[in-house]
Amino acid sequence: MSNFDYDLFVIGAGSAGVRASRMAAGQGKKVAVAESRYLGGTCVNVGCVPKKLFVYASEYSQFSQEASGYGIDMNIDSFDWPTLRDRKTKEIERLNGIYKSLLDSSGVKTHWGHAKIVGENTVEVTNDGESSKFTAEKILLATGGWPVYPDIPGKEHFISSNEVFYLEQFPKKVLVVGSGYIAVEFAGIFKGLGAETIIASRSGKLLRGFDEETRVFAEKQILHKGIELIKEQPSSIKKTDSGYTVGFEHKHDIDVDLVFCAAGRAPNIQNLGLESLSIQTTANGYIDVDSKFETSANNVFAMGDLIEGPQLTPVALAEAMTFLRQQYGDDNTPLNYDAIPTAVFSQPNLGTVGLTQEQAEKKGIDIDIYKSEFKALKHTLSGIEERTFMKLLVDRTSRKVIGAHMVGEHAGEIMQGVAVAIKAGATKEQFDSTIGIHPTSAEEFVTMRTPSN
Repeated sequence: MSNFDYDLFVIGAGSAGVRASRMAAGQGKKVAVAESRYLGGTCVNVGCVPKKLFVYASEYSQFSQEASGYGIDMNIDSFDWPTLRDRKTKEIERLNGIYKSLLDSSGVKTHWGHAKIVGENTVEVTNDGESSKFTAEKILLATGGWPVYPDIPGKEHFISSNEVFYLEQFPKKVLVVGSGYIAVEFAGIFKGLGAETIIASRSGKLLRGFDEETRVFAEKQILHKGIELIKEQPSSIKKTDSGYTVGFEHKHDIDVDLVFCAAGRAPNIQNLGLESLSIQTTANGYIDVDSKFETSANNVFAMGDLIEGPQLTPVALAEAMTFLRQQYGDDNTPLNYDAIPTAVFSQPNLGTVGLTQEQAEKKGIDIDIYKSEFKALKHTLSGIEERTFMKLLVDRTSRKVIGAHMVGEHAGEIMQGVAVAIKAGATKEQFDSTIGIHPTSAEEFVTMRTPSN
């Protein structure tokens, strides 16, 4: 019999925490999870899921414009924000219930309250002023990330994705601060639902870090939807009777109803008790772990948005499964972070997998580049001035496709299948020998024949 209360104690019931805890319990381990906020973490509650629902809603305005080109009168007379907000909330509550059922049915004990490490193999959970201590053979930290704001006067007036899904009123004019995928996605949501939308980017660019040629194309298409780009970060925010006045050093002040900040997220390690065991962090503030997700403290592990790497829900799930194989199986193989597909649900979408052109060149790989830009068949009648871009990077020596990038409708859906081929090591000739599905945009990935470089 174990001398501990639990074999595994997980702090945080987000994507990684729920997966690790219930799968460990399914293997006969005695498991507990502590959560202070909501089951499912950022993704389910204030991230991927509600955001995608809002993206769907925001696309109807363009659908109505497209319809006229097909002889269909589909005018949108009104938008009722409370209906969207409240129906979304009901769906999230339904998912919370599913997560609770998954934990309960797996035999995981859920402790509600704030948990932190207070000593070797020991966790303290505090709820409503009352604290309880538990011991565990292994402790897994999975508390996710948290929004951070620029340190400017009036920063208390920012809202983040934590609050935006529950607004009392939908704004008429919004400033989105940031230039990454969260900022760009929400700019598209606000614009599509009828708000005048401005993005303030400190770098003056959108979606830095993606393949540069693809990024530039995406930025042009996104801004063409009527979103304004200010190429600097706000210097101040002041509350007014009607909203907020946002100041800039090199631009005149602007008045808006809402200032939405998506300037970055940081690992949620405040009051987690790392100092009790001198757990090491990286220069960027993430918890430092090895290939088995173990921290500098024995039998304390961390994963998900707490560690450096792609901040993506499927990655957190994969980390949890790898952790389980390493700790409770006989497979010590590290997780392979290569060729992770991802999508930005901007309007239009951006989908990507594998290396960017810049990464390939930095690695010294001799590459062939295949590109295609076109107006999708749908828009030959819709009247919408939107174009699609596709790009393949091929290792000239092995002929393997090592990167794929797309801007266009359904790019996220299309890229999932391309990712399987790239993960399997498909060559350009295998892409070429694959019969396309006609007429689709996706078929272009198997019909590009002439390198552009």
